[in-house]
Amino acid sequence: MTRGYLKSSPYFFRIIKIAWVVSTICLLVSAALLPAPLQEPADLARVPNPVKSAWFLLWIQELVSHSKYLIYAVLVLAVGMVLLPWLPGQKKSDQATWLGKGHLGIAAAAMATFAAVLLLTVVARYFRGENWAFVLPF
Repeated sequence: MTRGYLKSSPYFFRIIKIAWVVSTICLLVSAALLPAPLQEPADLARVPNPVKSAWFLLWIQELVSHSKYLIYAVLVLAVGMVLLPWLPGQKKSDQATWLGKGHLGIAAAAMATFAAVLLLTVVARYFRGENWAFVLPF
């Protein structure tokens, strides 16, 4: 231990390995238990209404159903997420912390983005019916 720092290996990497194994197991169990929302082969005589994209793109489909120009908001959001580490005004951290004082704004923005994407995905998956009309699932 030098100058109050703890070595990354094995302490940090042990946590990373455990998180990776748990995530992989959860993904495999989900893939085995939850059926993929695949449809029958495409038939031009019988087009389903609505045609929904894959679950991980539903939030974008929900956004562009309101206005085609909202795709630019998605692009700006993607560029913003890529550039997060280089935003000006960030304090240099002496140690790694979860939700540190100097980075609370970035953490809040990332969590708000995650919540918005999750909400849009749920609305598009469960609350959109024929002609993309808002319907109740029950």
